[in-house]
Amino acid sequence: MERPPWPTSPAPRAPRRPRPRGPLAALLAREELGLRQIAGPDAAGTTVQWVHTSEMADPYPYLLGGELLLTAGVHITGHEGAQSHLDHYVTRIVAAGGAALGFGVAPVHDTVPAALVAACERHGLPLLEVPPQTTFSGVARAVWRLMSEARHVELRRVAEAQQGLATAAARPDPVPAVLRQLAARRRRARGAVRAGRHGVAGRGTRAAGGPGGPA
Repeated sequence: MERPPWPTSPAPRAPRRPRPRGPLAALLAREELGLRQIAGPDAAGTTVQWVHTSEMADPYPYLLGGELLLTAGVHITGHEGAQSHLDHYVTRIVAAGGAALGFGVAPVHDTVPAALVAACERHGLPLLEVPPQTTFSGVARAVWRLMSEARHVELRRVAEAQQGLATAAARPDPVPAVLRQLAARRRRARGAVRAGRHGVAGRGTRAAGGPGGPA
């Protein structure tokens, strides 16, 4: 049976409500998961909004953007493991805005297909190896925990900002006080972003000696 052709251009997507993002590097740093990045750009600049599991040969219609897509490679068999097919598969994930791809080793594949590693490296999609002892639900739970932590930090920051502005507005010189408070908040926010980038960048995320990683 002939497979219907993939759409040649992405369909427009409805705007989504902003969600907190969890750093991919923080997920890799969780030793209990045993995840390894084996291809794609450094995880320091990648964030994840949600997790989706799919064994579809074309996951594009089911992605919203920002996902860590998890697969066991059920759809990669025989000629489906050819480089051209996996190139198309990876480009579809990238076109949908997927943040990263997690490949579960066993029971379908003993190793991550080399053609998939090459495709992710070529198209700039972070590829994670999920070991046999780590369940997809365990990965999803860890991502939700990271997002919950990010949301908690965001809400605390907003509450502190509101309290600071209210205090400044109650001063005898409210306008200068509010402006000083806003300027101080802006400086602290910039410093936190820089510190976060340096902290995440300092963690080892690429697999040493693994497929697609440094030998």
